[in-house]
Amino acid sequence: MEIREVRPEEHEEAGRVTRLAYAEFGAEGWSDDYAQRLADIGARAARTTVLVAVEDDRVLGTVTLELELRLEGGHPRPPLRPGEAHVRMLGVAPDTRGRGVGRALMEACIARAREAGKTFLSLHTTEEMTAAMGMYASIGFRRMPDLVYPNGFTLLAFEMEL
Repeated sequence: MEIREVRPEEHEEAGRVTRLAYAEFGAEGWSDDYAQRLADIGARAARTTVLVAVEDDRVLGTVTLELELRLEGGHPRPPLRPGEAHVRMLGVAPDTRGRGVGRALMEACIARAREAGKTFLSLHTTEEMTAAMGMYASIGFRRMPDLVYPNGFTLLAFEMEL
């Protein structure tokens, strides 16, 4: 398995994999805007670092790493804090879960953030993503105060020092 930045010719497939990874967590029932943002790897790659896990030319998973700029759209978020890198939209194809794809993508994010001189890595997730939360804890992330939006939508916050 190779972890690297997504290539333009992989944008469509990487977007399909990301959207498929989120389908079981209700993404298909969420707003069309969010489903489109999950699939729009090209827009994310223009503002952030999008990494893919690839094996035999097959995209197994993707992750977005905000090093300087936040993604646009969705719930408003504050700018990145000094020293912060932020992980978004980690997704692994359901038929390849349990093989360490998500962990390999997260380790690549940690390495990229360190290379960029960042001092901590943050991420948000939802209560439904229990397997991911277990992985984050095993890597060294710790819980932080939740991000609660006025409409009640809650994101669970995690951070780790680099």
